[in-house]
Amino acid sequence: MSRLQAEHLYKVFGIRPDEAVPKLESGKDREELRAEGTTAAVIDASFSVEPGEIFVVMGLSGSGKSTLLRMLNGLSEPTSGQVLFDGDDLTALTPQQLREVRANKISMVFQHFALFPHRNVLENVAYGLEVQGVPREQRVERAGEALELAGLGGWEKSWPDELSGGMQQRVGLARALATDADVLLMDEAFSALDPLIRRDMQDQLLEIQKRLKKTIVFITHDLNEAMRLGDRIAVMRDGRIVQLGTAEDILVTPANDYVASFTQDVDRSRVLTAGAIMADVETALGTTTESGKELRTPEDIIEAAPAVVPAATPIIELFTPCSTSGVAVAVTGDDGELIGVVPRARLLAVLGEPMTPATPADTQLTTPVSTDKAVAGA
Repeated sequence: MSRLQAEHLYKVFGIRPDEAVPKLESGKDREELRAEGTTAAVIDASFSVEPGEIFVVMGLSGSGKSTLLRMLNGLSEPTSGQVLFDGDDLTALTPQQLREVRANKISMVFQHFALFPHRNVLENVAYGLEVQGVPREQRVERAGEALELAGLGGWEKSWPDELSGGMQQRVGLARALATDADVLLMDEAFSALDPLIRRDMQDQLLEIQKRLKKTIVFITHDLNEAMRLGDRIAVMRDGRIVQLGTAEDILVTPANDYVASFTQDVDRSRVLTAGAIMADVETALGTTTESGKELRTPEDIIEAAPAVVPAATPIIELFTPCSTSGVAVAVTGDDGELIGVVPRARLLAVLGEPMTPATPADTQLTTPVSTDKAVAGA
């Protein structure tokens, strides 16, 4: 079962919001509704978040991503649609039941640290446990453990104004971790930080995730951050989810020109993997090595390949073997069996414009596929 599900969520502000939903369902434009005094912040959003997944929602300011996040824990009531947590409908809960869910099951980390200036670091982290009614001794122990996870061991007695911005954000993260909630909602949690501190916080989050396997919904306007953190990414525009997939899906087959424009400056070599760009094994069969040997079997391909790599290998690691040999790099699955190849031409092509996944006919990939063709094939 999915940990969190959104089913046809709408959030409309302004005059007669309930009447706006049928209009949107029938295809009425968001701008037309705005002229009527109604703002559609989220339009027909549906997705699921699996246990232990980092699910990133990415979009520019005004795209609806933060409004969407607030519907996931009941801070904002949907105009229409459902939010399911472990199969239970959050939209059907009473205010008291929702408060209990937010106190025990779904924690939130905000962009602005929201620390209490009159409480020291340990007391700030323990605040959620205090709300839950956890005894003091247990609060102190769990808060201390959370601070260690967040890299703030030894700062328990410091005051918030004695900490840097990055350290204050770590306190906010530790506070969410201390409650041991099943789900963490993170709203632009790192966007107020300097670039180096921001990357450090990303590293910290990934390290914590390796140990705790939390279910995380992370909001950002930064595509590089989304691709670094997200197991899957939902791209929003004007209240709608316009594409949902892995970082590789979005880079290789953007759904439209809007999504493609986001990917132009992304370092593809560090995001895409050998498995994402590989061609079929048949592509290499029948080719010859520099010594004149014809490759007739998968075993021949592996023996002749300049490198044999797992599917998860970043393509930046393929540059050297591809530059030293005309034979394709061999790609293997979890069982060590050959599952594909990366010819030099394909590696060069994928570093250019977005392209569609390989097919058996892709034997001479010397020209990048245009964005329009990638969209048509998506």
